Amino acid sequence: MAKNTSDQDRQPVGSAEKDPAEWSTGDESMTGAQASYLQTLCQEAGEEFDPSLTKAEASQRIDALQARTGRGRDH
Repeated sequence: MAKNTSDQDRQPVGSAEKDPAEWSTGDESMTGAQASYLQTLCQEAGEEFDPSLTKAEASQRIDALQARTGRGRDH
């Protein structure tokens, strides 16, 4: 018997992720892991690291810097 698939079942895995702006803890300070990775990305991109970013801001910054540096992407 074939399984019925809805449009939602066919969505890419990444589409299930919540927008960082909607995170309930997004306004908290970034995590240690975010800070460490962001420092690395900033260094590779030749940009200044801002230690005052929130979790949501850090996540968005990481995404932007990954796009610029090619880090964190499947090749």
